[in-house]
Amino acid sequence: MKLVVLGLSLASSWGNGHATTYRALLAAFAARGHDVVFLEREVPWYAGDHRDLPEPGFCRFCYYRDLEDLDRWRAEIATADAVIVGSYVPDGVAVGRHVQRVARGVTAFYDIDTPVTLAKLARGDFEYLAPDIIPGYDLYLSFTGGPTLARLEREFGSPRARALYCSVDSRAYRPRDVPVRWDLSYLGTYSDDRQPTLTRLLIDVARACPDRRFAVAGPQYPATIEWPENVERIAHLPPAEHADFYSASRFTLNVTRADMIEAGWSPSVRLFEAAACATPIISDRWQGLDQLFAPDREIILADTTEQVIAALARDATAMGHAARARVLAAHDSDHRAVELEAHLREAIDGKARTDRPSRDRLRSPATAPVERVSV
Repeated sequence: MKLVVLGLSLASSWGNGHATTYRALLAAFAARGHDVVFLEREVPWYAGDHRDLPEPGFCRFCYYRDLEDLDRWRAEIATADAVIVGSYVPDGVAVGRHVQRVARGVTAFYDIDTPVTLAKLARGDFEYLAPDIIPGYDLYLSFTGGPTLARLEREFGSPRARALYCSVDSRAYRPRDVPVRWDLSYLGTYSDDRQPTLTRLLIDVARACPDRRFAVAGPQYPATIEWPENVERIAHLPPAEHADFYSASRFTLNVTRADMIEAGWSPSVRLFEAAACATPIISDRWQGLDQLFAPDREIILADTTEQVIAALARDATAMGHAARARVLAAHDSDHRAVELEAHLREAIDGKARTDRPSRDRLRSPATAPVERVSV
């Protein structure tokens, strides 16, 4: 099929997890024989040195400057079998309305931030999605599974809400033969609601364990944070260096945003990436996590500083390899591309069934044009 995607970013992974998600998913989707077009809004904060994949080889990739400029791709959108608009796309509501007007195929919204999106809608913040356009999307692809899917259909009128978790390219993310540098690492952009957990499960651990080494990689951390001397700060880590980073860590930490903890069933892409590198994971808790990774066999769950300190004393090599096996069996980008294809085909078939009665009514005798007969 021909798929057009309008997403936050494909070319730049700086300060967002969307780029790595799109890269893994769409490369695997294209490898299944599909034609992919990615349209990205050109913005200064993802330009220049922040572009770490300026020319993706698995799709046709184009920038548009604004909504008016987007009209240059009207024919691409109109003739696609499916068009996906992603969360956090600038002017996303207007982009969504444009796609729903122009597209003749299936339209879908891919929410890589579902709990955050629903919280924004609840307070009237329609930055990239508004309640009235949700029913206009034939398919709502959600980063979050579980009860949220029924809520999207029941409360917001989505015709079809389906889980499409993030995934990992297991060819790029795999164990690397590099020296171990850190006992515990964390990779993630700064977030106000994640910081208390990061402090409790890493920074306080570092203060209590001055003989161990730690690392925190990611942008936008305030200069006011007092980092212990045994915590190495890395301002930005491009995806090409993620596997080495995880492989150099005895353990890595997964910290989840508050909205996603409340919703449950919201795995971060970092969770799958670290597991694919066979790095043992220590994570905060949320509902549904035990359905993705088995606690104490594939992942360690921790609530306190003391629990993390105890975990660091363990040899969790077997746990890391068990988590990697779980990812390869169910959560790599090849599996997710199959799921995307199935969801799109379901929506395409559903749209065809919905459209067919309308076409049949147009052809019915009651509405057929009357033939004029000469006498």
